[in-house]
Amino acid sequence: MLFPISKRCFLASTVAAVSFFWPSLARAQEAYPNQNVRFLVAFPAGGPTDAIARILGERLTEKWGQSVVIENRGGAGGNIAARQVAKAEPNGYTVLVTTSAYAVNPSLTANAGYVPETDFKTAVVAATSPNIIVAAAGLKASNLKELLEAAKTERFTYGMPGPGTTPHLSAEKIFKVIAKVDIPPVPFTGAAPLLNALLGGHITLACLAMPPTIELIKNGQIKALAVISDKRMPSLPDVPTAMEQGFGDSEESTWMALFVPAGTPAAVLEKLNTDINAVLAEKPILQRLDQLGMLPVGGSLTESEAYVRSEIKKWGEVVRKIGLKVE
Repeated sequence: MLFPISKRCFLASTVAAVSFFWPSLARAQEAYPNQNVRFLVAFPAGGPTDAIARILGERLTEKWGQSVVIENRGGAGGNIAARQVAKAEPNGYTVLVTTSAYAVNPSLTANAGYVPETDFKTAVVAATSPNIIVAAAGLKASNLKELLEAAKTERFTYGMPGPGTTPHLSAEKIFKVIAKVDIPPVPFTGAAPLLNALLGGHITLACLAMPPTIELIKNGQIKALAVISDKRMPSLPDVPTAMEQGFGDSEESTWMALFVPAGTPAAVLEKLNTDINAVLAEKPILQRLDQLGMLPVGGSLTESEAYVRSEIKKWGEVVRKIGLKVE
């Protein structure tokens, strides 16, 4: 036989339940992380996004005493991983590691599958690196100016690490808007497969973030034509900038950042931001980033969120100026 429960009994039992569970919930947040943390990397292994995820993940594993598990979910210019993390439980245990493509894709495609302003919170912008235009070692042109002159009479295509990435937009801006030459893009799922195609002779040109190209350039396996930066990079001092050659009007970089689903507890978000900033300030980490041609960024939650919002606006304007859309 069932007996009705009075409002007083119901309220008493509810208060008791909350009183019982609240301390454990508070302790769980204070103890974050108390289980493995998944870093979903929006591009394949071997590229700059994967590199920053592994550098941070390795050190955070030591710092937290919990494993940071790296999972590569490349494809659709970073959208596949972003969609997956947007739907994840907002508890800090699923973190998106992606690039500035995150800020570009909502303007570039009709359905990116996420809305940056409402689906995510920025944990931190970890690092940035200028984009670079490179070519197969056997290309006759030795710099960007010679390439663009040759492109007026010869047929070229260029590879890029996915639609919506800043290398894609940077190249389109230089080739079509500034130089007014037609060099069609060939999309890849990330920097590593793109460079494999370049080394294998399947493509002649590529535009991508600088880190994975440095050793290949120094070894003579590929040729650097231009760094899309306002100044030459210390790791490649002999490579001229696009601006030096008359084909650039700004520095256009690829940044790598970490995001969590909206609704993630503030204490967890603050913990991620604080600990990643601490790691980025460590001398061995700074040395590793420098070797890769990356510059550390970091900053508070407010600064990180403001930077990403400004990038969404900036790249949205570039997309509109170029008139680019991806289905």
